[in-house]
Amino acid sequence: MAAFRPLAAIALLAVLAGCVGGGSPSTGGLPTPGANSGTAITVNREQDGRFLSFVGPKTQHTPPFLGVPGTNYDVLRSLLDTRTGETATQIYVEDSYSGNERNWYAAQDAAGKNLRFIPISKNEITCEGSCSYAEEFAASLPDALLQSSTNGLSVYFTAKSGARMTITIPPAQIRNQLAAITAAKAGIAAPKPTAAK
Repeated sequence: MAAFRPLAAIALLAVLAGCVGGGSPSTGGLPTPGANSGTAITVNREQDGRFLSFVGPKTQHTPPFLGVPGTNYDVLRSLLDTRTGETATQIYVEDSYSGNERNWYAAQDAAGKNLRFIPISKNEITCEGSCSYAEEFAASLPDALLQSSTNGLSVYFTAKSGARMTITIPPAQIRNQLAAITAAKAGIAAPKPTAAK
């Protein structure tokens, strides 16, 4: 999965961008590892079943902005193309703050290797008194990196303002995400039972 065709990448990112918000989960009988451990994964069918999205639990990277729920969190999310078996995984981040605009623009792994940074949105909340902003962004996590990070993974984000942020993905979360994707791939590949004559 080193490089997607541009249109396929846009389609995958568009679906992933909608994965974190509301919507009713539809697992269609797919397993959701960690259901009782706080690391449960929500599996949704997207685009008439063409894609399966796997969204892990939200983790607060800093306290909610002004106490507002649904702010300052990160989530591990993956998308599986049920036709090709290709997967794309991201660590998605929502960052709301007051002060100077941060403009997040880069991501690296623990070894200092650049990860593909994905800007999603940036909104000015208010500029009465001081300014407040909400930024959404993600870093693409290659399959090889995930497979080799079952003991946990740290992703380092950098902003043009000089701000830095470290997002740590716990081992159980990575293992559960990979297990859910593997189980789904096995279900897709399994021969369908034929009706008795």
